Amino acid sequence: MRTVLYRANTRGHAYHGWLDTHHTFSFADYYDSKRIHFGMLRVLNDDIVTAGKGFGTHPHENMEIISIPLYGDLQHRDSMGNGSVIHHGEVQVMSAGTGITHSEFNASATEDLNFFQIWVFPNRKQVKPRYDQRRFDFSVKNQLIQVVSPGPADDGLWIYQDAWFHIGTFDGGHTFNYALKREGNGLFVMVIDGEWDVEGQALSRRDGFGVRDTASVRITAGSDNARILLIDVPM
Repeated sequence: MRTVLYRANTRGHAYHGWLDTHHTFSFADYYDSKRIHFGMLRVLNDDIVTAGKGFGTHPHENMEIISIPLYGDLQHRDSMGNGSVIHHGEVQVMSAGTGITHSEFNASATEDLNFFQIWVFPNRKQVKPRYDQRRFDFSVKNQLIQVVSPGPADDGLWIYQDAWFHIGTFDGGHTFNYALKREGNGLFVMVIDGEWDVEGQALSRRDGFGVRDTASVRITAGSDNARILLIDVPM
């Protein structure tokens, strides 16, 4: 088993007035040659956007993009004609493929928005762009909820990559073993809230921890209402 630890306070950081953002991996003006990606996981940004503000129209291509609101609501518009609000409790996926443009704004005029913006390298390039979003019951405790998988036949949303995303809220002391879905994949653990122990490594809010060269990972919640995001990706 090989591991890599990214403490929350070592992430790249930028403050633009309307945007307070932390980057687990190199992004925009933040660059660290040792923190480019974890396998096919390229970007994991933790964005706080002030009321009514957001990212103007900009392009993407050949990237799988996943947006997860942690609190607040995200207004999305794109060149495919989609115009929707991704609410807290929902997850959005977008395959940029041959190329799209889109904008993302805080849908509220009074409250901040916090969301994870995640990019995954695709296993197929130049696909027709696609968009989807779905609501999940994140009130369920002590079990992982699969939100992203490799194909439409599986539970949750899907992307063009052999990757699985799970989110869960657990009581303190609850232990489980996560079995990697595919040989050769690694697991990236992002702590949303609370205290955790992953294979003996203590983790706190917004710490990231990558595990590879193993078939399963032992995970224990160290506090009540501890939330976690697991990203199972090819290395």
